[in-house]
Amino acid sequence: MNEPAQRHTLRVDGPQPLRQNAGPSQRHGSIMSKNSVKKVVLAYSGGLDTSVILKWLQETYDCEIVTFTADIGQGEELEPARSKAKLMGVKEIFIDDLREEFVRDFVFPMFRANTIYEGEYLLGTSIARPLIAKRLVEIARMTGADAISHGATGKGNDQVRFELGAYALQPDIRVIAPWREWDLTSRETLLAYAAKHQIPIEYQQGKKSPYSMDANLLHISYEGGVLEDPWTPAEDIMWRWSVSPEAAPDAARMLDITFEHGDPVALDGERLSPAALLAKLNEIGGANGIGRLDLVENRYVGMKSRGCYETPGGTILLRAHRAIESITLDREVAHLKDELMPRYASLVYNGYWWSPERLMLQKMIDDSQARVNGLVRLKLYKGNVTVIGRQSDNDSLFSTALATFEDDAGSYNQADAGGFIRLNALRMRVAAKRG
Repeated sequence: MNEPAQRHTLRVDGPQPLRQNAGPSQRHGSIMSKNSVKKVVLAYSGGLDTSVILKWLQETYDCEIVTFTADIGQGEELEPARSKAKLMGVKEIFIDDLREEFVRDFVFPMFRANTIYEGEYLLGTSIARPLIAKRLVEIARMTGADAISHGATGKGNDQVRFELGAYALQPDIRVIAPWREWDLTSRETLLAYAAKHQIPIEYQQGKKSPYSMDANLLHISYEGGVLEDPWTPAEDIMWRWSVSPEAAPDAARMLDITFEHGDPVALDGERLSPAALLAKLNEIGGANGIGRLDLVENRYVGMKSRGCYETPGGTILLRAHRAIESITLDREVAHLKDELMPRYASLVYNGYWWSPERLMLQKMIDDSQARVNGLVRLKLYKGNVTVIGRQSDNDSLFSTALATFEDDAGSYNQADAGGFIRLNALRMRVAAKRG
């Protein structure tokens, strides 16, 4: 049995100097000459895009490359990235298991706010980017690099998220975004470049997936292909983590989730680490057809985009967290949290995780969770998550004596309601008499 999950507070270090030879010209976002860059930390997956970027950086900037590959639960073998990087002459290679940090310090704090973007999206891609940006900056400091680089395109949100995060944590960092500089504009041109430069690319056998996918412990996303037409339904064979609700078991699955200070710590009485708990919920939720979403969202860069998402564990956690808050939070505190949540969600979606305003909101949200402790019982059935029970031994604000329809033994004087109603109606009565 794992030890109880502990909440860790992220330490946001102040700006630290990079290499001296980076020079003052990089400050305030000015452009340095290419030969002034000596070392770049590249967010590297080992796939086609980042393999081409690696070689392009070597050729274009004539610089040393450090590769960084993050394991945030995407479910892929990451060691091949090491061998590919070595083949391309990389001497400093970082492959970091960030699964626990991702869930503990990013997913759980976001879920304390019951965060949903535009009423539907649980921000699975958005919340991973500040962690990657943080680690890129840390590695740049460790290795004395002049710059960092990423493979996000110039049309998407991720470029904003990576770069806002990097600048917030290291104001003088240089960011190289190849998709905004080069003339490689399609998969075909990338493949031609790879062939010309003998870049090792593994070609997938059989039919290639037509979708652009991104996965981590919170979700998997799908874009592109037939999804670019918002009228065309997603193919059932697209989904990777979940069965369709129609194919889910005919028997309901009961599930108990224990919360401490607003964070889930145990499933059915078994204490689990944050990453293990979310992974288990993904398995349970997916098997019961939970967490599929098809939406058109408003990107920060100005366009609308249609995407499909699987977030089984997150869907369950959001419902359970609201249930335990329903008996442990004061009414006005709960309502204020709901009013602020859309702003918090936009900050996460748009890349402002490290902004002063998000950090301020987080302190308030975390303070509200001090008494959010207890147990929630859920019924999972064919894509539905239903709360069927909630209890908190020491922190519940629910009073049976006050809420009962039976004899309340004087706990509540119903005659008091008359004056309450008249006082609240006063302004409306005055307005009505005015005509």
